[in-house]
Amino acid sequence: MRVKFAHAVTIAAAVAMLAACSRKNDGEASNGASAAPAAAAPASATVVRIGHAAPLTGGIAHLGKDNENGARLAVEEIDAQGLTIDGHRIQLELDAQDDAADPKTGTQVAQKLVDDHVVGVVGHLNSGVSIPASKIYSDAGIVQISPSSTNPSYTQQGFKTTYRVVATDAQQGPALANYATGALHAKRVAVVDDATAYGKGLADEFAKTVEASGAKVVAREATTDKATDFRAILTKIKSVQPDVIMYGGMDATGGPFTKQAAALGIRAKILGGDGVCTDKVGELAGTAVQNLVCSEAGLALSKMDKGADFEKKYDDRFHTPVQIYAPFTYDAVYVIVDAMKRANSIDAPKVLAAMPSTDYNGVTGHIAFDDKGDLKEGAITLYDFKDGKKAVLDVVKM
Repeated sequence: MRVKFAHAVTIAAAVAMLAACSRKNDGEASNGASAAPAAAAPASATVVRIGHAAPLTGGIAHLGKDNENGARLAVEEIDAQGLTIDGHRIQLELDAQDDAADPKTGTQVAQKLVDDHVVGVVGHLNSGVSIPASKIYSDAGIVQISPSSTNPSYTQQGFKTTYRVVATDAQQGPALANYATGALHAKRVAVVDDATAYGKGLADEFAKTVEASGAKVVAREATTDKATDFRAILTKIKSVQPDVIMYGGMDATGGPFTKQAAALGIRAKILGGDGVCTDKVGELAGTAVQNLVCSEAGLALSKMDKGADFEKKYDDRFHTPVQIYAPFTYDAVYVIVDAMKRANSIDAPKVLAAMPSTDYNGVTGHIAFDDKGDLKEGAITLYDFKDGKKAVLDVVKM
């Protein structure tokens, strides 16, 4: 007896053709280049939706679009190859939503994806959105794989639906702290965060490790993820003469923060996490970016065995460079599809039940999960900047 295909839509060829003609092209690349129109489902194919949620508006929309592009590339690639589950031809569809990096909007988006009967969700980008949205997916029994949320709390809530394909801030914070006290020999450290779940969480982990090493946190300040003027905070920090300043936040604020620090004559090295670790921060910080060291909660694209191939496919499709976590969203889609194949089902609860036994080799490396949904094998990559572009400084295996 064949598995019942719950929440699936079987589309006749004529209906699919009409739908394809009227469908808005939602795959537009972030630089304005048009994306290929979504392909019509073949006759008798079953459409299965995979949800994606990230900020597509606001200061970090470029990161959200990068994440969406990675997921879309995987969906299109799988459709082109052909996918069959339990004898049924499957047509994947990316249900892409804008959460605006806002917790309230994120929960609304999560409910919409549940109502759309997605088989799984890739998202959200921000920890502060992933965490509140996760309860909605948990209540619905739908797997959620975040490609970029690093706050440890995300997978520590007791939900069986939460997974991630990146390392956590419990690994990233100490890696940055050890670099500060080891390579930079810092004794006096200032810590600033943007008061989000991500920024504060990373800053807390960093501060805890710094203090455990015997160094002193001489200033602890908070701003917001919408701030543009950091001169008051930086002036206060300058007065306590730190060796290193750690900033927990995103590139939209980390760039101006770094630039304003240089303008005030602050010579302390600035450290940041994956939120600031983009080529975009080089544009925002200008020449001051040479004073920044940042981390990513995964391997650098240049260090991934399949990274060069992915980079070419991404550039050919979207005509824009990878920002940061597109390879991780790409892998997350493949992990969901791998679970569908192993479950021989597109029923969300059965796909979820297959997730703990994931053993998948993707672009980002080997993916297997512990009992909380975190990666069993993680890596932190440290970068500095040369000519305004990221350059690998070190890789820390976890």
